[in-house]
Amino acid sequence: MTGRRPTRSTFLRGPSRRSRATRTGALSAGALVACASLAAGCGIVPGATGGSGDDPITVMTWAPQDTGATNKPGMPALAQAYARWINAQGGLGGRELNVLTCNDHNDSVTAAKCARRAVNENAVAVVGSYSQHADSFFPVLEGSGIPYIGGYGITNAEFTSPLSYPVNGGQPALLAGLGSALAESCGPVTLVRPDTIAGDQLPVLLDSGLTSGGHERAHDQRAPEDATAYDGQSGQALERAAADPAEPGCVVPVLGDRTGTFMDSFRRAREDYPEVGTATVLGSTDQSTINASGGASGPYEGAYVTGWYPAVTDPAWDGMKKVVKEEAFGDNDIDAADAGVQTTWIAYTVFKEIVESLDGGEVSASAIRRALDGGLKVGTGGLTPPLRWTFADKLASVGFPRLVNAEVTLQVVRQGRLVSARAGAVNTTRILQNADVA
Repeated sequence: MTGRRPTRSTFLRGPSRRSRATRTGALSAGALVACASLAAGCGIVPGATGGSGDDPITVMTWAPQDTGATNKPGMPALAQAYARWINAQGGLGGRELNVLTCNDHNDSVTAAKCARRAVNENAVAVVGSYSQHADSFFPVLEGSGIPYIGGYGITNAEFTSPLSYPVNGGQPALLAGLGSALAESCGPVTLVRPDTIAGDQLPVLLDSGLTSGGHERAHDQRAPEDATAYDGQSGQALERAAADPAEPGCVVPVLGDRTGTFMDSFRRAREDYPEVGTATVLGSTDQSTINASGGASGPYEGAYVTGWYPAVTDPAWDGMKKVVKEEAFGDNDIDAADAGVQTTWIAYTVFKEIVESLDGGEVSASAIRRALDGGLKVGTGGLTPPLRWTFADKLASVGFPRLVNAEVTLQVVRQGRLVSARAGAVNTTRILQNADVA
């Protein structure tokens, strides 16, 4: 970390803890899944498939909805709003855009069924989606050659599959960036994360940032991703973070939608550990959750939060806000500040550029892959650096050959508001290059 250290009122204080760090590995994707029937709960903006001529172009966006764990209803809702908007402008190259949507229910079998539906409906790509079950859906997409453009970045497989084209650095970049911010001024760190396959990948990523600054690795604490209270987990996390009275530590909850539930328990247990603070990543908290937790008097005050994109107040988001206002006004599922909604917008921005690059030719899964694998560089209006996907990129040697955007933004909660902690973005490429994530 550079610049002035936060004052005592924040969790980032005290001398840095420096010790020799031990690297650890993360789980990788790999199982093949067979699927026969279509998933219930999938919706469609009606139309035909992609191809040549005047045929509509069909894509799919999926995300979990109405579950007891993480939910991302704004992602398919934004995808459908985008389709209405682009079709009102004459479509993509004069062709209608049809958006299939599917609810994966945070379930591996249903995730595979969503992928099978994309195959059966001749979707040319899956765009701007969220699923923790890469082991289930990627084999189906790969078997049919359907590219996965702009996944949320929740699994390592999104950064290894040859058919994946991520627009952000996912959990690797967020946690590496957060770890580097905590390394300089925080004592013992406890990571509270889901007891899931996706959650198993998180500790090594946070540790890569911590150890880059000479900090010891975080305590890894598993927690149910669908719990209704976390009294026991919050107490244990606080006890570990307060283990060294000379160096008050911090607790890092990364539980998706359940982070707010954890913080309710954390606030009560924290009365016995007032010096311990917290930090997290966007996707596990946002301004609405900070408000709900008490704003300036809540447990997030002074906490660092890492994100992928510019703050929602940045003019680069004006295009997305215009589409939401015109095509989805009053749709409470769509929050312009939600990282999932933002990822879906960027993914469709990328898809539009890909189609335009084909210059009126065939729009198929294979044509899209050829364009992307041929070195097409795509801009996103300043929301990310220019994107181009190759297997010879800087992070290929550490098991992330598709991770081409390692930038994160660092924000901090000040007086109850989530604001930029520093100008510009932080590039986590060097941190991740030193992480043992294979």
